[in-house]
Amino acid sequence: MIKVDAIGQVCPVPIILTKNALKDIEEGQVEVSVDNKISLENLEKMSREMGYDYSVEESGEIFKIVINKMRESIEVRDEEENTVVVIDSLHMGKGDPELGRILMKGFIYTLSEMEELPKTVLFYNEGVKLVVEGAESLQDIKVLEERGVEILSCGTCLNFYGITESLGVGSITNMYTILERQMKATRVIKP
Repeated sequence: MIKVDAIGQVCPVPIILTKNALKDIEEGQVEVSVDNKISLENLEKMSREMGYDYSVEESGEIFKIVINKMRESIEVRDEEENTVVVIDSLHMGKGDPELGRILMKGFIYTLSEMEELPKTVLFYNEGVKLVVEGAESLQDIKVLEERGVEILSCGTCLNFYGITESLGVGSITNMYTILERQMKATRVIKP
C-alpha cells in the first residue's frame, strides 16, 4: 500500500499527489490522508470517475481514503461531444456592470433552454456567487443540472467569498478538475 500524506495541503495538491501515486502502481491500494472535507470529497469523486473502489475512515479532523486500483479498473473516457462552459464573473463582457449582469442572466437562461446542452458548466472566481441560495439565476442553473449538465464550483473560490455553506446547486470541485474538464473538452465557451 502506498501512503500519501496530504494533510495541510489545499486544492489541487491532494488530487495531484494521489494521481501520481496511482500511476506508480499497476494494482494495489493508495491511502491518502487529508484534513478537510472538500479534499476528501474531491478524492471520492476522482475515484468514482476513474472507476476505482474506495473506503473512507474518519479520525477526528483527519480523513483517510483508501483507493483500490485493480487491473481491470479503467478511467472513464467520453468520446462524444464535450462542451464545457466556464463562468468566472457575475457579468457577461466588459463595460457597464448592470448591462453585464442582465446579459449574464440572459445567457444562463438561454443556455438552460438550448436543445444541445454542454456537458459541464464550471463556476470559479466571482462566478461562484451565481450558484448560491438567493442568486438571481439559481433556478436556471438547477434546470441545467436536472437536464444532466454537470455543475461544478471552485471550492477555493467559495471559501474565499465565505459562501461555501450557501451552495444551492451542483458540487464543489478543485482546480485540478477545473483544468482537467477544460483540457478534455472538445469546445470551451466563456460568456
